[in-house]
Amino acid sequence: MHVLNVPWKLFVAIVPPTSLGGGFPCFWVAIIEIGILTGLIGDLANLLGCAIGLKNSVVAITLVALGTSLPDTFASRAAALGDPTADAAIGNVTGSNAVNVFLGLGLSWMAGAIYWVAKGADPAYIARAHAETSTADASKTIAEYYSLTLGTADGLIVPAGALGTSVVTFCTCGVLCILTLLARRVLLGGELGLSYRWPTFVFFVFLWLVYIVISALTAYEVM
Repeated sequence: MHVLNVPWKLFVAIVPPTSLGGGFPCFWVAIIEIGILTGLIGDLANLLGCAIGLKNSVVAITLVALGTSLPDTFASRAAALGDPTADAAIGNVTGSNAVNVFLGLGLSWMAGAIYWVAKGADPAYIARAHAETSTADASKTIAEYYSLTLGTADGLIVPAGALGTSVVTFCTCGVLCILTLLARRVLLGGELGLSYRWPTFVFFVFLWLVYIVISALTAYEVM
């Protein structure tokens, strides 16, 4: 395991110590390295999915999600062991997901929109939209097809995929998870540990499996 971890250890070893500059160099270098590693994990997961025949949406909710979220698991464990309450552990989970949704999507879409406006509409993107609808009416131009299917060429348009059901399933499982934590607080006096911790763990894993199965079946148009 040490040999396998050497490249990663050397990569993170360049993070400056927290004693320099009030910790700001450490923070920014760590953020940049996390971004690089996340992009690398995403690309490797997509390559693996392509090799074994998994759709990108399924790879995203399984391999990529595990690779980017497992560090949060260990961070939550450390917070739970080192804090007298469960607030830090649960707050880490909800906070990291909030950052992923609000900043992760918001900033990346803003950067994509700025690039789109600066460089103009991607011809390959427009051609693909035309190819997907050209059998309906061959008299229409590419621009007309683009306007009908994806909106105006002045702004970035990303067509919705098959993740609608996945998002609804995730929200439903998330609500059930929060209700379980609230029930444990009322009935047992705490969210984590105490009695019934193993049934709670099994239930949470079951919710994750339900989310994976329903999302995968939707992606492959089984349901």
